[in-house]
Amino acid sequence: MSLWWPDSGETLIARAPLTFATGAATPVKGMRWFRDAERNDIQNELDGWPEGPAYTVRSTASTVGRNTLKGAAMAAGLAVMGLLSSQAGSVGPGRSGKGSDTSHDRADEVEDFPVMWAAPGSVARTLPWQLDPARSPQDRYRTHAVITDQRLVLVGFPYVKGDEKRIADEFLWEIPRSGIERVELRDFKIGNDAKIAFTDGSWFRASSINRERLTRYLIEAPDFIPLASLTQPQRTTAEGFATAQASDAQPPLVKRNSCGCFRIEVLAPSTVHASFGHSGLNTVMDANGTELRLTEYHQEDFLT
Repeated sequence: MSLWWPDSGETLIARAPLTFATGAATPVKGMRWFRDAERNDIQNELDGWPEGPAYTVRSTASTVGRNTLKGAAMAAGLAVMGLLSSQAGSVGPGRSGKGSDTSHDRADEVEDFPVMWAAPGSVARTLPWQLDPARSPQDRYRTHAVITDQRLVLVGFPYVKGDEKRIADEFLWEIPRSGIERVELRDFKIGNDAKIAFTDGSWFRASSINRERLTRYLIEAPDFIPLASLTQPQRTTAEGFATAQASDAQPPLVKRNSCGCFRIEVLAPSTVHASFGHSGLNTVMDANGTELRLTEYHQEDFLT
């Protein structure tokens, strides 16, 4: 494993998979576009990008036909599920709690699906083509976002199925945190997407199976409490939690929640996973330095 690592004096905060998003609504399902501010297709204008597929939004008639077939299939499926649920040991479909069937941005989620919005010379046009699953298939190459207290970095590496620890990072791209204006979560359908906007008005729509880890510290300020500022019991708990995670665990990152408790997070390079990024190694302690059981958490102590 050969991981990209920040400079001395810079703190690694999180690592998560990242690609350009993919359309989910029927007219744009499985598609994505790269647009300028006038909604023109610019994928052939992006420097150094290999040729990619040209998509066309499905017509109303095609969409109606697909929805009719989908409706019939769902009806048949529900009938089968109803039969199964009437038997002992019934089963039922599950779904993610963060997704939504309602789009609040039809222009960019149903009628079109831009994953890059970039005027000439803007930051978004410099993003690496390896983020595009159509140009860099996920079964052969993976891209991760690395978040530090100073910048967002994109790395990539060849992927070998079944060997999740085989990571040899290639640096692809970076931007200082000051260049990111905002991050907006996009919950339509699965709920894995986020819109990352830059200060020059350009943006891109990203998707991550570990969205919470990707976006949390792009949204929250990385204002961690220095270990020397903790009380001795608090510091003992934080450092003890870090030591228990892995032999290569980094110093714990501690933040105060609004309820008065403290979130402790730990990163350990040996726990990085090719498909999921860095594992969530975290716990909560109270003001006395006592680690809390999950049943003792306040609402503010849960990661969202």
